[in-house]
Amino acid sequence: MNDTVTWIAADWGTSHLRVWLMDGAGGVIERRDSADGMGRLTPEGFEPALLKLVGDALPDGVATQVVICGMAGARQGWAEAPYATVPCKPPSAVQARLVGTQDPRLRVRILTGVSQDHPADVMRGEETQIAGFLALNPGYDGIICLPGTHSKWAHISAGEIVSFRTFMTGELFALLSGQSVLRHSVASEGWDDAAFAEAVETVMSRPERLAADLFGLRAGSLLHDLDGGTARARLSGMLIGAELAAAKPYWLGQQVALLGASSVAAPYRAALMAQSVPVTLADSERMTLEGLKAAQATKDTK
Repeated sequence: MNDTVTWIAADWGTSHLRVWLMDGAGGVIERRDSADGMGRLTPEGFEPALLKLVGDALPDGVATQVVICGMAGARQGWAEAPYATVPCKPPSAVQARLVGTQDPRLRVRILTGVSQDHPADVMRGEETQIAGFLALNPGYDGIICLPGTHSKWAHISAGEIVSFRTFMTGELFALLSGQSVLRHSVASEGWDDAAFAEAVETVMSRPERLAADLFGLRAGSLLHDLDGGTARARLSGMLIGAELAAAKPYWLGQQVALLGASSVAAPYRAALMAQSVPVTLADSERMTLEGLKAAQATKDTK
């Protein structure tokens, strides 16, 4: 590895921007991040936000390639990058949207997302994590689960994303624990493994009772002094249990790769292992970088 920046990998989310300054051998010179996510920028604000983060590292006299995944390619982002439609391989730089810039030191390409017509679904950013996992695990056939605010379950075969479904589990947890009546009962930290496992099993067995079981957390707090950390674990278990019940056609009889930070992936791993599902864990940030590296390595025809 040397200190000359030859290209830049970028993951542009709704609430953050994360970049890696890369050398010619695929090594990371430096990782940087900022809070300039898509959600706080106008289209005209993306280039200044990028320059604020990496401008001092750009060599003069050359247009440095920047490969971006995530929400920069959304309709409300820097420039809309059309979706590839399943079944498809994770999009590469060949399909990327080339974006004009004011600064001649930048050559920006935004990777496309992936869409599904029936049932209607979309992803932006997760397809790059999938590409990274497949780059490190060639020939993988099975299911990839990407837990998070909007969890994704993707069926992978012959190097292609065959189908996928999105579940708003993380967002529902945030809304219920922070803005509903359950905010008075669910703590911001703390955990109970047994309570989580019991909640997963209960909801998977009787998903139609979910709405009633949710209010039971509030009632349990009022009548039986239910511990806030235990309530947190139960709420998580209920929502993940409902997700697993709906996603059963994906994971039943399959191997599952979980791509996520350990704190997010651990409850999913516990819930899946209780169903005797073989699980492989992979760090989502590393998969994002590997996916961006795989995309940058493809031949640029633009």
